[in-house]
Amino acid sequence: MDMIKALIFGAILAATIALVIGSQGTSAGPLAIHIVQVDQIRMYWSWPIFFSGSGLTFGIMLLQR
Repeated sequence: MDMIKALIFGAILAATIALVIGSQGTSAGPLAIHIVQVDQIRMYWSWPIFFSGSGLTFGIMLLQR
């Protein structure tokens, strides 16, 4: 259950940071922000931010036990 919560928070974190940085017109180097088109919706996404944010959130949830 903690992993599912961590993935949700990681997705929110990735979408928020990618939106702010990607809308400025940069890929932010190692963050690899790119435009993803789902149906007719275009949004910014970054897999490195998603994985690191999910891992960080999962670690914090484990520490709170």
